[in-house]
Formats: sequence, structure tokens, C-alpha cells
Amino acid sequence: MARLNEANAVLAKEIIGRYPRPRSATIPLLHLAQQQDGYVTDEAIKHIGELVGATSAEVLGTATFYEMFKFEPVGKYLVNICGTMSCALLGADELMHHAEHKLGIKAGSTTADGLFTLEHAECQAACTEAPCLQVNYRYRYRVTPADLDKLIDDLSRGRLDGEIPPHGTVARVRQHIPSDRAVGAVAPEAVTGAPEWTPPSPEAKK
Repeated sequence: MARLNEANAVLAKEIIGRYPRPRSATIPLLHLAQQQDGYVTDEAIKHIGELVGATSAEVLGTATFYEMFKFEPVGKYLVNICGTMSCALLGADELMHHAEHKLGIKAGSTTADGLFTLEHAECQAACTEAPCLQVNYRYRYRVTPADLDKLIDDLSRGRLDGEIPPHGTVARVRQHIPSDRAVGAVAPEAVTGAPEWTPPSPEAKK
């Protein structure tokens, strides 16, 4: 089990500083923890709670609302095959059975080498491109069994490392706001006027 490492603890404090209240940073910190270890550990949940002023139960309660957070080790590549209506009508069940045969595991399992985890998914919002799947939340559209075979083979051989990072990686480029461009984190109750970008009312111009 792992808390946030030293570098990520520093980054966590920077992320917290972007929000008017520390608890608002809970979800970004959960992503940070998952990127570090591939899943969200119990110790990371406790650490995040300490950083944002919440209990472990409150952090866990937030995290478990979202499908993308995992609380046990998963494979380097998490393959989610959509099974909702459009995909189901266009062969998602057959695609899942083919994936199970190709990987030698059932949906919900991880291969013995720790490389692949296979899961069912609800709608992935790509109904016109059915059947679709995601690998670490990167899309593949109109997938045939042959396409899936090639995808698995390419991932196994590292051919897609430049395109699909390990599970938990949200983005390769992290947002950075220069200090001279930041607007500052202001608590809602401290705001007394309209946002600066709001045009003045006609009455204010008089």
C-alpha cells in the first residue's frame, strides 16, 4: 500500500491551491494517486483525506461514485468493451466472447502476466461508432474480432506505448498555470461583485 510519494505530495498541494476549498481537489488527487500506483490504495485514500481535511470514508465515498477509479490492482491495460444497446446490436457480445478467448480470461479478470484486465462497460458515448471499446479510456471504434486481435498483439509487443499510456495516466501533459496568469482561489462567500468578465449593466454606466 502506498501514500502519495514525495513528488506527488508536492504536486497535490499545488493542485489544492487552485481551489477555494481543499475538498474541491479530491477528484484530481484521486487521479494523481491512481496514476502513481495504477489504482487507488487505502493508504492513498487516507493521505488524500489528510490533505483536504476529510475522513477516509468521505474520500472513499466520493471515489466509489466513479467507475474510472479502481481499488485493487488492474492490468497495465484496462480493456472496457461497451455492451449497451447500439454496441449490443452490432456485436458487442460476440466481441466480448472473442476477447475472453483471445486473452484466456473471463470479463472482470486480469491475465496472469498482469498485462490486461478485461471488463464490461456501460455506454461509452460513441453509439454511431459501435461496437466500441476503450483501452485505458482511449477509444477504439467499430471494432471487429480481427481488429481486437491486432490491438491485443500490438499492446503486448509495446507497439502502442506512444499512444496508450499505462492505466491511471489521465494525460501526458499536466496543466500548469503561471502565477502571473492565475486568478487566485477565492472562497464563494468572499466574492462581493460580479465576475470581471461580466459586462457592466446599463445602470452602472450612468
